[in-house]
Amino acid sequence: MATDLEIDLAGQLLRANFGSPGLSRSYPVSTALNGAGERADSGCTPRGRHYIRAAIGAGLPANTVFVGRRPTGELYTPQLAAQFPGRDWILSRILWLCGLESGRNRGAGVDSFRRFIYIHGTPDSEPMGVPRSHGCVRMRNADLIELFGLIAPGTRVLIK
Repeated sequence: MATDLEIDLAGQLLRANFGSPGLSRSYPVSTALNGAGERADSGCTPRGRHYIRAAIGAGLPANTVFVGRRPTGELYTPQLAAQFPGRDWILSRILWLCGLESGRNRGAGVDSFRRFIYIHGTPDSEPMGVPRSHGCVRMRNADLIELFGLIAPGTRVLIK
């Protein structure tokens, strides 16, 4: 199991660390188009220390569509995307983040958990390594499903 995760905003990478020096896995990600920031309704990715409060979607198929953290019964396809062109697709798995720093990413006006900041899957057609999200950390579905099996709720996450 991963001991912690690090998300590098400048490099658009997520690194899962496994406790031994040099033992890690890296995945490309896409963070907020609006950049880094902690304010509610900013569309920014919050920085600082977090932990995974909930891991949602175990055992569901890749490309499962979530709305409000619940599976809709749909699987993402380009045809479904054409039906709902404005939808922010949350797919496959959700790792819901909770801030650990009062006044920075926890508490009134800045709370990552209340802002619904996730690490989640996105359509494979979306670019990685380029900031494009509404504040969450997007990953390729296969990468996220792999990562999901390597972490547990409570895993620490540093966004820097």
